[in-house]
Amino acid sequence: MAKILVIDDDKSISESLELYLSEEGYEIITANTGTEGLNKALQMSPDIVILDIRLPDIDGFTVLEDLKEDNEDAKVIMITAHHDMETTIRAMKEGAFDYIHKPINIDELDIAIQKAVKTIEMEKKIDGLLTEPSRSFKVGDIIGTGKAMREIFKTIGVVSQSKTTVLIQGESGTGKELIAKVIHNNTSSTEPYIAINCSAIVDTLLESELFGHEKGSFTGAISRKPGKFELARYGTVFLDEISEMSLNLQAKLLRVLQELEFERVGGKDRVKVNARIVAATNKDLKTLVEEGKFRDDLYYRLNIVTVHIPPLRERREDIPLLLDYLLRKINRDLHKKIIGVSQEMMDIFMEYHWPGNVRELENLLVRAAVVAKGQVLGHEDFPDLLGHDKGEGARLTAAVSGPEADKERGFETLDDIEEKHIRKVIARVGKNKGEICEVLGISRPTLERKLEKYGIEFE
Repeated sequence: MAKILVIDDDKSISESLELYLSEEGYEIITANTGTEGLNKALQMSPDIVILDIRLPDIDGFTVLEDLKEDNEDAKVIMITAHHDMETTIRAMKEGAFDYIHKPINIDELDIAIQKAVKTIEMEKKIDGLLTEPSRSFKVGDIIGTGKAMREIFKTIGVVSQSKTTVLIQGESGTGKELIAKVIHNNTSSTEPYIAINCSAIVDTLLESELFGHEKGSFTGAISRKPGKFELARYGTVFLDEISEMSLNLQAKLLRVLQELEFERVGGKDRVKVNARIVAATNKDLKTLVEEGKFRDDLYYRLNIVTVHIPPLRERREDIPLLLDYLLRKINRDLHKKIIGVSQEMMDIFMEYHWPGNVRELENLLVRAAVVAKGQVLGHEDFPDLLGHDKGEGARLTAAVSGPEADKERGFETLDDIEEKHIRKVIARVGKNKGEICEVLGISRPTLERKLEKYGIEFE
């Protein structure tokens, strides 16, 4: 069982916790000051620490910092009688695994300890699997080992030898711009890469953005402005969501592709196009052509080389590699130390249909990493994917609503458990106070206080 260190200056609480947790099978050590707790932590290397914030010698947050510095894997559950928002936020921000208010509700404490134990077990299991070094990734890698992805790699290699126009098709979130950037980096990495979303800009402004304008060509045009094609020089212009471009602008883009030159809005001078054009869409352009919503001549101009990116549900074999890559990226960006997901979550990921594709996977992992209390992401870290655990959520809601509400719901406090245990010992050994103290492991004055506290009539 897990080793638990309890650091609390209230001896009645530490004794009650020691009593209860020992009966649950945990190895328990207690300390009544921060200094004593830190010394015992160095000696026993606890798996879980139950830490009071208000201690007589050292502030609990200082103890938390030192504990995490000495043993970053220890799960620290902080307890306090104060219910202010700032303290809770600070505790979680500084690395606490969980945060519980006094008077301690035993059900809430059980939930926190069980979560900590489960997290520790998952981390050990993942560590055991990481015997071989993981593949080394760098920013901008396209992750995939399946046949469809290998074909994409081949296509990128071919088109990188020239400035051929490329059309990238795939569902939202599949990584179309990543493909465009890789093509650019393998062709003209020292030249500009300029991306523009055709659906995000109104038609009149999009024309000016693409081709630029001359001074006085329209209201507000106070000077000449070069467009994206001009600014890209010998690099790449990425036209995202090209299916949203108006038919009028499609005609002008067709002329650019045919003649490799254009005129600024309001201008007469011809400007040479030297950049490669990469277009992308999440729609079927051929269908749009048949519906009269996309020019057929532009479609055939764009469709010289086409890259079809498969959705994530059709390349499930790449999910483990993507997880590895994305978690490394998240750890770097968020300064986290997430080492993986539980086997349960991996099984769910492999079965999930991923309507949002790789973008959905990344967003889920980012959100999970932000709130995760351990180094292994489990099902409780993915409520958006799995739905909230209503049973546990109800217990947690009840657990923080105060002792009176707890009693109404049938939850037991530590005092309830302690009183029951004392009465059980008395019933078993009789009314010999010396023997009772020996069994309970407390002094005679402590026993007297507890008898008075619980209204146990002894004489």
